[in-house]
Amino acid sequence: MVLHTSPYPSAFHSFLSRLSWAFVFPCYWLLDRLLASCVATSLEKRRRSQDPCSFLALAVLISTPLYLVLLLASLPFAFIGFLLWAPLQSIRNPYIYSHQKPDKHDAEQGTSGGTGAALAEWRPQGRSFCFGSANVCLLPDSLARFNNLADTQRRAREVGKRIRNGASRPQIKIYIDSPTNTSISAASFCSLATQGFRRTSSLDHRPEPVVTTEPETEALTECPVHPSGGTSSDFPVQSTGAQNSSECPLHPNGEEHAPDCAVHQFADTHSSGECPVHSNIIQNSEDCPLHPAGVQISITSPDMGSLESRTASRESLVRFHAADGGISPNNTLSQHRTSVFKRPIGRKRRHGDDGFDHEISAFFPANLDFLCLQEVFERRAADRLRRQLHRYFPFVLSDVGRYGWKGCCSRFKFLNSGLLLASRYPILDAHYECFPNGRSEDALAAKGVLFAKVQVGSSAQDQRVVGYIACTHLHAIEGDSSVRCEQLDLLLEWGAEFKRATSGPTDEEKVLEDQVAFDVILGDLNFDNCSSEDKLEQQHALFTHYKDPCRLGPGEDKPWALGTLLDTSGLYDEEVSSPESLQKVMENEEGRKEYLVFPASKNHCPSQKGRKIPLKGNGRRIDYILYKEEGLQPDWKVDIEEFSFITQLGGLTDHLSVAARLVVSTGEEET
Repeated sequence: MVLHTSPYPSAFHSFLSRLSWAFVFPCYWLLDRLLASCVATSLEKRRRSQDPCSFLALAVLISTPLYLVLLLASLPFAFIGFLLWAPLQSIRNPYIYSHQKPDKHDAEQGTSGGTGAALAEWRPQGRSFCFGSANVCLLPDSLARFNNLADTQRRAREVGKRIRNGASRPQIKIYIDSPTNTSISAASFCSLATQGFRRTSSLDHRPEPVVTTEPETEALTECPVHPSGGTSSDFPVQSTGAQNSSECPLHPNGEEHAPDCAVHQFADTHSSGECPVHSNIIQNSEDCPLHPAGVQISITSPDMGSLESRTASRESLVRFHAADGGISPNNTLSQHRTSVFKRPIGRKRRHGDDGFDHEISAFFPANLDFLCLQEVFERRAADRLRRQLHRYFPFVLSDVGRYGWKGCCSRFKFLNSGLLLASRYPILDAHYECFPNGRSEDALAAKGVLFAKVQVGSSAQDQRVVGYIACTHLHAIEGDSSVRCEQLDLLLEWGAEFKRATSGPTDEEKVLEDQVAFDVILGDLNFDNCSSEDKLEQQHALFTHYKDPCRLGPGEDKPWALGTLLDTSGLYDEEVSSPESLQKVMENEEGRKEYLVFPASKNHCPSQKGRKIPLKGNGRRIDYILYKEEGLQPDWKVDIEEFSFITQLGGLTDHLSVAARLVVSTGEEET
């Protein structure tokens, strides 16, 4: 399958398209500005109320009639351009594929994805891959204002910069060993943050070195060997007969001398009277029985990426154990943003535990491999966003969808699908399908599904190891459950056809059949798993084929799952105007009630501010990452390693972003 690198099949058609758009654009821009001047955001209303005679109010009064006069003058030219532009849409390609190497500066700084993630030989223990999805609401400025958002061009550039900066940073995780708590909670995160690990206000601001840690991980203030504050001469193991007696603080029940007992080992080899708890020999041991809890910090450099296996991602990291003396002031922790997780000793799964990390993060995951964006509608904004993303993602599919009249999209389409896929791995094939059943204002956009096949490695037998990704944005009108269910049926049907069409080698390629590593669906599905109005979608067959890591069952999410749809009336409140402040609000139950949209109820009023009635769940979660666990290759299995709700686009869109890191294991033993 040939990837389309141009919107039209020939340079002549591209020239005609640019010429027609030159006639249409003045009318389009003036109409957009005229409508935008009539729809104010809450921030603009607040400024006008504070200063009725402000320059902003005066500018609106002067510019509105001017826009109207110029718009009327541009209509004849726009009509000529439209007559030239509309027929061209019948031969327009459904997407544009772009491959761009990073510039020299980015390559030297190591802040880019390079020419693509390395397609190394597939290791027996497998690899991990990170997926992200975000609805960025890049509509024409006048339409975006109905979602309380403005300045689409600026937002597009800033969205790209934030995603690139978040994904290209080193991956740092702090694991807090705890035998009782296996997941990060709002309370534990806040307590940790307030007692030593400070948030950064932006990627450009670096925190000062911090030397304190959570109380459960700091060194013992009272030595268990010297409980009464005695000296080393009172060390019980050194007393006669104490080695096998109950006097040993590690063997209170009188067990026999343990060969791996750190206290006995020290007593056997040292008669100097030094206490092993205060000795440098075992003070920082990871297996120290007197310091069972600790903080483990893992750092992954950007060029490591997520290419390494789950085992390698742990063993190849730089580790710091801060169970006793805190974090060294001159280590690299202070130079980068950290993610904090609580985990059990040994990281063993237990009954009732998710078995993977989940967090609310102010940054996109480090080493993000694949990114699916929705509502990238505005053409100029899409170009700005793509240029920013290309500094990290070498491969991008953009301008996806149809305009005008074409095929199944029998109704005239003013907007394309709004989908964009960015990848660090080479894209082999791509295909777009348009939903034929859009209704009302949703029918004006060519919403559909973008399918992509990517190569993520090769086997020892020169078989390509590939993955399948589907990006989609479903019908948005509330109450149209039957429309969304039909679109989910089409999503499964089209996905199966795309995999059949691209599964085998072409006649010209004398190679072995591809090995499939993963099959993932990302996007804004416009229904949640808690609303009673969405019961049809919640019980759809999609969830029998694909796994939702945030879902317990139809109508029930896991307790830590968050809604991803923000209340637009509060987007400019100071409490949620930045990634860090939005993260802090989302970690608090009361904050979530104030700024997230919750499942509809007959008891609530449209505005959520200040309400006191009980709310179901943690908000409307309409942004999804779904994956197939098994059935891709014999003995291969896909498992989730971590899931994140991301606030890095706070102030730029009305959605939280989501990300998941999947681990593909082959079931083989490495030789």
